[in-house]
Amino acid sequence: MRAFTPYILTALAVGVNAKDQGTYAVLRFNNVGGQFSTQGQMDPIVSPGAKSSHSHGIMGGSNFNLTVTGDQLLHSHCTNAKILNDKSNYWVPTLWFQSPVNGTFKKVPLFYMNAYYKFDATNDKIKSFPPGLKIVSGDAAKRTPPKTGAIQLDPTKGEIQPVQWTCPTKDSNIARYPAGSDGTKAGLPDPNNLGSGAGFPVDVHMPSCYNPKAGLDNYQKNMAWPTPTSGGKADCPKGWIHVPHLFIEVYYDSLQFQNDWDVDGKTQPFVLSNGDRTGYSSHADFISGWDEKTLQTIIDGCDAGFTGMDKCPDIPGGLNTDTCQMKPAFPDPTGEWVKKLPGNNPLSGWGV
Repeated sequence: MRAFTPYILTALAVGVNAKDQGTYAVLRFNNVGGQFSTQGQMDPIVSPGAKSSHSHGIMGGSNFNLTVTGDQLLHSHCTNAKILNDKSNYWVPTLWFQSPVNGTFKKVPLFYMNAYYKFDATNDKIKSFPPGLKIVSGDAAKRTPPKTGAIQLDPTKGEIQPVQWTCPTKDSNIARYPAGSDGTKAGLPDPNNLGSGAGFPVDVHMPSCYNPKAGLDNYQKNMAWPTPTSGGKADCPKGWIHVPHLFIEVYYDSLQFQNDWDVDGKTQPFVLSNGDRTGYSSHADFISGWDEKTLQTIIDGCDAGFTGMDKCPDIPGGLNTDTCQMKPAFPDPTGEWVKKLPGNNPLSGWGV
């Protein structure tokens, strides 16, 4: 691999006009094996200052707290993002395995989490997230199949569907569902993506148009999806700010449980921390703690793709190797097996 390093760095340094051609770079995290930076019933966006209704796994800057305002995250003493000047927080619901034997629950460890930063083709100038910007994507109350099934991010085509569970296998043509199944009880089917459906990497896309009139904290109204124009581009409304298209990829380590249940193609023992057995309610939250100059440098000059944002040249502030573990305000139960989900959330969805 070393022989190719100069070539790779040269290629990454070549600026690609994000207005004409989409580029992206994957942000990775330094996590302790099987763990997020912190886990528990905390959500400073939806439940500021209080215990959240369900458990989340959180990555990023150490100033994460029950309340996060303004540039608070910029002053974090550490982060587990591989880019030192990213003190943002990223979080998703935790996943639990329910024993088919006695109904108790065990938390599914984290395998990895990535944040994809996509700089999509647009006539707009893509700008850094302003510090403190709060974004939520997905619907924690959803228990019914989306109308589209597949990912649908075009606001001109109806309901947005930002969530996709996938099922990677050695054979990409293998059937993900039992014969006769349409997949509506085994994930989110996408006829154009054979790897979609049931599985435990989940992608949650976030909108990329920010309305400064709504403000940083108004997560229900401050973001929208760009509208397609011509030439494969998509633009934000006039007066809005086009920020990176972020999507969170979470791989829960479900393989640890492969011998603990009978795979019959009809039932499954995994449940999100909000009690959802369907996966339709998967969601992700983000609060920006980026140094704006650093992120703008990456937007304007790096097309690292899957090789990773940490491979971008000349990143202000440099790289980071800290795992930055944080003490949770409302931690999950410490027992290996528990009788109830954190928050005592009732099960809902299939088989209930």
